[in-house]
Amino acid sequence: MTLTLRPISRAEHLAFVDARPSASHLQLPSWGDVKPDWRAESLGWFEADGRLVGVGLVLLRPLPRLKRYLAYLPEGPVIDWTAPDLERWLEPLPAYLKSRGAFSVKMGPPVVARRWNPEAVKAAIADPGAHRLGDVPPTSCEQRALDLADRLRRMGWRRTEPGGEDGFAAGQPRYVCQVPFAGRSLEEIRGGLNQQWRRNIKKAEKAGVKVVRGGAEDLPVFYGLYTETAERDRFLPRPLPYFQRMWSALTAEHPDRMRLYLAHHDGEVLAAATMLVVGGHVWYSYGASTSRRREVRPNNAMQWRMMCDAYELGAHVYDFRGITDTLEESNHLLGLLRFKVGAGGEAVEYVGEWDFPLNRLLHKALDVYLSRR
Repeated sequence: MTLTLRPISRAEHLAFVDARPSASHLQLPSWGDVKPDWRAESLGWFEADGRLVGVGLVLLRPLPRLKRYLAYLPEGPVIDWTAPDLERWLEPLPAYLKSRGAFSVKMGPPVVARRWNPEAVKAAIADPGAHRLGDVPPTSCEQRALDLADRLRRMGWRRTEPGGEDGFAAGQPRYVCQVPFAGRSLEEIRGGLNQQWRRNIKKAEKAGVKVVRGGAEDLPVFYGLYTETAERDRFLPRPLPYFQRMWSALTAEHPDRMRLYLAHHDGEVLAAATMLVVGGHVWYSYGASTSRRREVRPNNAMQWRMMCDAYELGAHVYDFRGITDTLEESNHLLGLLRFKVGAGGEAVEYVGEWDFPLNRLLHKALDVYLSRR
């Protein structure tokens, strides 16, 4: 029997997520407040007896001059992706969103397809014949992800083609780097750091780098470093009000949902980063640093403090978020991959984002627009 899909309150949505081990921060009710250009709606999946068994945050982005919307569920919805009868969960979604004026639906099932442990990634980077991570044999492969992809295609969904630079898609990253914490002691996690990381942490301690937690009043300091980082690493920075809105929305939902860390040395902030917490999943969200005094290694000190705090919070995973899937030495993002994997992180590939066109003409026009952006 098909499940019933209907709008739910923010309180119902949050209570459902809070009762789970974790869910993506992009599927929290508060995330809709971070995105004022989108109209947010909380959806619930109900059994015939009235039980709420799944939730989703859908963001509706209007087309200019048209009352038609792109419906997007980033890293969601929060449903049972292992269910043998998955069709009854997903079949109501396009129909409901079409009734809300959507011309296309995009979602990102939070299902892992493949993993590469740090040793495998290190070997792949050193292999001159390896050009992309996806071409390298994984340490583990999830059959359920392959099965899910087949089922989605049969239901009419199609995988979004990778876009952006070097594997960074226009939506959420397909490849991420995660440090597993579950079942490990903090000493074991520290032992997973490579030699360079351990050396740099000691160097920062000896130099007197101090890592402290900041508040909303410190966001402009973070932002100054962030814009410097954007110029150095060649990406388009978000505006300061975005981070202020993010802080207000997430901390209003839970006081510890978003944290800000600052690495000080000799009276100057050299690095800063935001951290997000949902249940047992902790994300390093945005990072920023200056090129000055890099020899005192503020980034290593800051990340290790964040990892220690995540452990104290009971995290089962510390998520460094997106990584490039390219292994070319000429790529400026390869250094970021080395940095994250050096912390004991494994490369993780998700099943990707999927589209369900409801109006093929408008969907095609959106594809063309995104490809040229």
